This record gives sequence, C-alpha cells and structure tokens, in this order.
Amino acid sequence: MTFRRRVEAWKYPAILLFGIGTSNFGAWVYLIALNLIVLDLTQSPLAVAGLYIARPMAALLTNTWAGSVIDRINKRRLLISLDVFRSVLIAVLPFASSMWTIYALVLVINMAGAMFEPASMAYITKLIPAEKRQRFNSLRSLIDSGAFLIGPAIAGILFMIGTPTAAIYINAVALLLSALVLAMMPDLEKGATLASAGGKVSWSIIREDWRIVLEFSRASSRTMLVFMLFSCMVVMATAIDSQEASFAKAVLFLTDSEYGFLVSIAGGGIIAGSVINALFAKKFKTHSLIGFGSLMVAAGYLIYAFSNSYAVAAVGFFFLAFALAFANTGFHTFTQNNIPVEKMGRIVGMYSLAEAFLIIIATGIVGVAAQVISIQPVVIAAVFVMLAIAILLFIVCIKQPASGVYLLTEKETEAAK
Repeated sequence: MTFRRRVEAWKYPAILLFGIGTSNFGAWVYLIALNLIVLDLTQSPLAVAGLYIARPMAALLTNTWAGSVIDRINKRRLLISLDVFRSVLIAVLPFASSMWTIYALVLVINMAGAMFEPASMAYITKLIPAEKRQRFNSLRSLIDSGAFLIGPAIAGILFMIGTPTAAIYINAVALLLSALVLAMMPDLEKGATLASAGGKVSWSIIREDWRIVLEFSRASSRTMLVFMLFSCMVVMATAIDSQEASFAKAVLFLTDSEYGFLVSIAGGGIIAGSVINALFAKKFKTHSLIGFGSLMVAAGYLIYAFSNSYAVAAVGFFFLAFALAFANTGFHTFTQNNIPVEKMGRIVGMYSLAEAFLIIIATGIVGVAAQVISIQPVVIAAVFVMLAIAILLFIVCIKQPASGVYLLTEKETEAAK
C-alpha cells in the first residue's frame, strides 16, 4: 500500500481517535475537579464515594432499554447528541447549590455515558474494517492510557492557575469538541430513525429484544462465555481498586505524593504496553491477547496484594497496567469481530447491566469486609478470585483456532441473522 493510500485509509480512524482522546482527557480533568468540589462542599469522603456509585447505578437505570434504542437509530447522530447533552449538563454543574442536585446531574451525565459506550462500539465496528480493528484498538488503548497519565497532571496545573470549576468547564468544552469531530465522520446509517425502525421503543419491544439477546447467548455460548468471564475480571478489578487508596495508606504507609507517583507508574505501564501492542498489532492473536493478558493482569494484582513495600507495589502496578493494555485491546477486537453489529447495542447493553450489578455487590462486599476484617487479607482474597477467573478465561481462550481470529461458528452465524 502506498503512503497516500495508507493516509486515506486511516483518515477517519485518525479523526475518531483524536475525538476519543479529547473526550478522555476532559473526563479525567472533570472527575478530579468534581471530587474536589464535592469534598470542599461537604468535607465528607463518603459524599465523594457517592460519585463513584453513580456510574454503575446509571448503567442499571439505562441498559435495560438503551440497547433497543441504539440498534434502531443513527448512531453517529446519537453520539453527537449525547456529547452535546453531557457538555451542557457538565457546564451546569458548578451552579448546583446542593449535593442532591449534584448527584442528580452526575447520575444523568453517567446515564448518557452508559448509552455512549455501546453506541460508539457499534459505530466503530461499522467504520473500521475487520483487518484494521486490532491496530485501531491498540491505538485507542494508547490514547486512553495517555489520558489516564496526563489528564490528572493537566488537572493539577489547572488547579494551580485557576479553580476546580474552571476545570469542569474544560471538560464541557472537550465534549463539544468531540461532538464537532464526530460531525466530521461519515454518516453510515443515513435515514436510520426510530420512526423508520417501526416507531417508539415500547415495553413489548424491549422484552422481545431481551429474548433476542438470550437466544444469541445460547446459540453463541462460546462467544458469550469469553465476554462474561472478561466482564467478571472487570468486576473484580473495580472492587479491588476501590480499596487502592486505603491499601496504600494503611498497608504501605505511603504519603499522598508517593501514592500519586504509584498511580503514575501504572499509567507508564499501560502506555508501554499500548505502544508495544500498537507496533506489533499484526503479530498478536486476539485469543492470546485476551487469555495471556488477563492472566498477567491477575499476576500483577497478586504482586500488589502481597506487597509490603513501595518498590514491590510499584512492580505490581506497572506489570498489571502493562498487561491490561493487551487484554483490553484483545477484548475490544473480540467484541467487534463476534457480536453482530446490528445487535451490538442490545447485547453489550444487557451484559453491561449485569456487570454494573455485580460491581455494586462486589465493591460493597470488599468494602465491608475490609472495614470489619483488615484491608490486606481482603484484597488478597479478592485477587485470588480474580486469578481463578483469569485461569478459566485463559483455558477457554487457548482452545480457540490457531488462526487467532475469533469467528462465529456456523451455528452462531445462523443465530446472528
């Protein structure tokens, strides 16, 4: 392929990656700024913790019906509308006069975000050819990790020269810029509206969509087993991460600055993994990325859980973040290659609903157990649960075809139609 044709082929993916990067940088600035605003308003760490419950709660409220809407309307227009909608609500946040108003706005913002994820997955699947998806996902992982590492630093600089409120407005502008970028992307579903799809989404249509998801899950049991096991990995990682700051303080006796540097080491790990993944995307098989990547993520958490010094914890953080870049790239590519795009909103939405429910339960159990027993034993127990899931996922993945490309079986292909 000539250089000119290569540039043309990656024109829209590059524009889309820029939009994703802009939105992610803004999201990190917004998250940190909102934490400080709520802490300043209430002086309560519990009130700040409430912000983190909003995301899984939003998924529970949204994902029962959102997939039915996503699969029936123009996804590019939906993504633009969601970006603009979130931008407006975030711009209103600084004017909220009570915690309940802030919580309500954050919940609605997260509900829009819960719709954005499966809609963007479906749009990306339609836009990016199968042979380019793994490299695109590796580049996306690199951008996400860059936002994870640089976003908090940008927020810190903004706080030095301004206020958390100014940082909130930065995210509102970033979302507007993301919407403008999406407006430059091709419209792949011209004329797709709810009216053209048969009118409004009713309860009977939602129930029928649930039946379709269950039928696909039964017919494509191998595909959905991998999807569920990886989701369980995410659940356990979230529950363990909820104790991260407490672990750093109570077990490792780190200062705030040392803990901040530890997080930066994790950011460096995921950037290193993403760079290697992007450079050698064609060399890695999808099933290897998921299986080996997940196993190595669990191994990194194991090092972290048994650490009793800053150096050992840093090794664990770097290792798990490095492996996470590979696991996430493999999972995104797997999802795009194996779930029919015309059903992707419903299938991903319903499984995300289950994931959100499990996150709330697992995080609650780990949090209560850490309070009643002790942080390190509870974290170690949670990591062993994660390791068991990772081993099972690895076994399932290594049984995949040597081609390394997940393809629907004949039975699954028939079920997907």
